[in-house]
Amino acid sequence: MAAESLFRPNPVPNCRRPPVTPLRPQRDKGTLSMMHLSGAQPSMSGHMSCHLSRLLRRGPAIAALAAAIIILPAWKAAARGPENIADVAEQVIDAVVNISTSQKVDPRMSGLPELPPGSPMEEFFEEFFKNHRGHGDADRMPRRINSLGSGFIIDASGLVVTNNHVIADADEINVILNDGTKLPAELVGKDSKSDLALLRVHPDKPLKAVKFGDSDKLRLGEWVIAIGNPFSLGGTVTAGIVSARNRDINSGPYDNYIQTDAAINRGNSGGPLFNLNSEVVGVNTAIISPSGGSIGIGFAVPSNSALAVIEQLRQFGETRRGWLGVRIQQVTDDIAESLGIKPPRGALVAGVDDRGPAKPAGIEPGDVVVRFDGHDVKDMHDLPRIVADTPVGKQVEVVVIRKGKEETRTVKIGRLEDGEKMAAAEAGKNAAPEQKSVVQKTLGLELSSLSDDLRKKFKVRDNIKGVIVTGVDPNVASAAPDKRLSPGDVIVEVQYQSVGNPADLQTRLDALKAEGKKVAVLLVSNADGETRFVALSLQ
Repeated sequence: MAAESLFRPNPVPNCRRPPVTPLRPQRDKGTLSMMHLSGAQPSMSGHMSCHLSRLLRRGPAIAALAAAIIILPAWKAAARGPENIADVAEQVIDAVVNISTSQKVDPRMSGLPELPPGSPMEEFFEEFFKNHRGHGDADRMPRRINSLGSGFIIDASGLVVTNNHVIADADEINVILNDGTKLPAELVGKDSKSDLALLRVHPDKPLKAVKFGDSDKLRLGEWVIAIGNPFSLGGTVTAGIVSARNRDINSGPYDNYIQTDAAINRGNSGGPLFNLNSEVVGVNTAIISPSGGSIGIGFAVPSNSALAVIEQLRQFGETRRGWLGVRIQQVTDDIAESLGIKPPRGALVAGVDDRGPAKPAGIEPGDVVVRFDGHDVKDMHDLPRIVADTPVGKQVEVVVIRKGKEETRTVKIGRLEDGEKMAAAEAGKNAAPEQKSVVQKTLGLELSSLSDDLRKKFKVRDNIKGVIVTGVDPNVASAAPDKRLSPGDVIVEVQYQSVGNPADLQTRLDALKAEGKKVAVLLVSNADGETRFVALSLQ
């Protein structure tokens, strides 16, 4: 569908009515202005009384219809939204600010392709760009790029919240108040995972501040108000409803956005989303648009998620998220059936970090986490958010399903940032013993023991043990991503039992078939040692 078709109105039935003069801009001596509609207009009351008298002669049914037509405009006016939208906007507008940033860039770093030093083409391209930019050193001097976004004040002393992407890489940040006052800002802290940043300004007098509301109490269809700086126009108010909650738009590990149809455009980033109690329930962050403008699909970080991050930035200048130390994946229908989990729920542990808190607590690959610190884990995406919000050092109970039975493990939560800074564990230096490479076919897979030659061919680490996939039937290769195997993958376990050669694997598959199983759950490792579970049909 062409982008412009998204903005085309639905056809209107052809009915007889007075012509309408469109409200379109016109240029007047170079100035864009709106056409005046204050001139003499035909009398609406005269036309209405004339038609009404004719309708009344035709009976009470027509008269009732006429009455409905008369009150219709009032109904349409009420459908535009609650009356107190204006009251909310008036109350909070002074707490919404524009964020102005500037960044120094080197013009020599843009446009010129990377070429080997001394290449004949290097001189050609340098001459080409020199001619198009102008002559002299002035055109090769660093220049500044300015950009604008939105934000809001949460403390009268001068704390301002915005998006991380608004101020990312900025050399200079300024906050512009609603009255035009421009204040230099310093960065308190930022977090790329949630796309939030906290700034501080030093005003001469206390500023108007707003409070956070409870985003968990938002209901679908509830009215919300977005205020920001779209297209650098300054404080702009738009209204809409909550279209959806807990949206995952694949922008980060903690996605649970509020979706709204309130108009959000470029420049609105970092601005607040208010409820009708004048409370901030979201931070406007992203839109889906084929044109760059609003089509009624905008996303805001929920206030409950934002508040935890902002408080950490306020106290420490950085985030301090909880860390469990596991790799997880979705519990698919096939995996749930093989594990005896009904209905499918939780987060499947695909791997455990040897340096993480989960390892000493006894959490293992193949466990399905269904409850964490009193919170139900309904979906894979729930667990990272719950863990991240858990205080570092807290002892929590983790309920897992292992081989069809629930077990409870106690874990002392670590700090995510510490885990990210740890160096990757060195691969084992002892080579695996030489094994004869025996190729065996089963379930559309060509399997072999891991020999030195195959390790070198597929660059498999020495510490990985199992049965390597050397070939894949086209039907298996074209399977869904969560069931797909590729040459170089190593099957480590079959239904939680280790396999060391193709014969072990075939014996295990035959046993599962004898038990009436329709699906085998394989623990599969890639060449770098990252594991995942794959549910493979036995039929």
